[in-house]
Amino acid sequence: MSVGNVLAFVEGQHAARVEAERNILKAAYQWAVLHSPDRLPLSDKRGRERAKRAGGVGTPLITEYAAAAFGARIQTSPYGAKKLIADAVDIKLRLPRIQSRVDAGEARTGHARHVAEATRELSESEAAWVDAEVAESCDGRLSWTRFQALVEGKVAAAAPELARLKEEAAAREVFARMSRVNKHGMATYTVHADAMTIAGINAAANAVADSEDLKEAMPDASANQRRVAAVARLMNPAAHLDPTVGPVKVRVKVYLHLYGDSPIARLEGHGPVTTDWVRHQVARLGLGGNVRVAPVIDLNNQAPVDAYEIPSRMREAVHLIHPGDVFPYAANTSRRMDLDHAIPYSEGGPTTVGNLGPLTRTHHRIKTHAGWEVRQPFPGIVIWRDPHGAHYLVDQTGTRRVTGTTGDQTLTPAELHFTQRLINHLAA
Repeated sequence: MSVGNVLAFVEGQHAARVEAERNILKAAYQWAVLHSPDRLPLSDKRGRERAKRAGGVGTPLITEYAAAAFGARIQTSPYGAKKLIADAVDIKLRLPRIQSRVDAGEARTGHARHVAEATRELSESEAAWVDAEVAESCDGRLSWTRFQALVEGKVAAAAPELARLKEEAAAREVFARMSRVNKHGMATYTVHADAMTIAGINAAANAVADSEDLKEAMPDASANQRRVAAVARLMNPAAHLDPTVGPVKVRVKVYLHLYGDSPIARLEGHGPVTTDWVRHQVARLGLGGNVRVAPVIDLNNQAPVDAYEIPSRMREAVHLIHPGDVFPYAANTSRRMDLDHAIPYSEGGPTTVGNLGPLTRTHHRIKTHAGWEVRQPFPGIVIWRDPHGAHYLVDQTGTRRVTGTTGDQTLTPAELHFTQRLINHLAA
């Protein structure tokens, strides 16, 4: 087959697989309907007494062993089939917007099931709110890890009291212990504590690992080898000859995003936390050191720079506009990425937030050497064209394959018009 035929074939097979997953989900719901205890003979008391709720609050009962035969037909365990049936029932009865998108072929089954599982402990009204917030993103436009983070944040915002109770329960699960799995002379030591404590430990290990004396003592060691040695020095200085090893004063920068009056905040690299947790941590840290609140950056007041190098303030602004890798369907959300000029600086591309986007080194090389083209007509709106003519729109909602024609069912008429302008912009 030619290149174009291979791409068309694999796209068709992917669509068939997605459709098959939707049909299995529909069958799982029908299986739950067929195995309601109300369908059992009146004499079957055991089947009625052992029946359990199929999913979250508001879903019907299902007989205890109903999942076994269904699971065997799709080559999974009764436990796996029970989870599938629970997800199907929750989607049908508690997540109507996602269900409508599944019926229309617009939502991926795995994404819909993830929302069902994440909202199972919520009330019907709380689950419905999350449904409305994330239904649009269930079509795969976000990478899986970014979609998980989105759902996690919305679940916490829907039920802040439940989030607080889970934080309190998690705070009691602190430990520091050696792992049981130790092989080939190697072992693992795990410390499980609050995010701020771990951030401090990590910063201290980095500080000692990057010290000149340790680099001189371990000239051929990798960064990870020096970090292990640094942890060993900090935790057991008496075992080392260096008398300077001891308490290390470190500076830890934490990126915290607050949203108006919401009781939920987002801690970068960690996920949603309650504002009560934030207040507690700030108060605790304030007793043993200085806490400095960094100012909010004005994204609309970033002057361009007449140089290839990017100042730190502009880097921060670009990260706030693009919290993740802007390559189609990319998953990386770290701050350790290249900032790429969409229009190369050597070709007259300005160093402005509207011409910069984060890319991993691999994606940066693909853009530079593999025939991909990109433009950012407005800050936060990125459109790509692959070497074979396919276009992808990347914005704050994720990635969508677009054609700019009325046959593209993922876009509204207004979005179609806007997308066609973007494609024309890229072609220019």
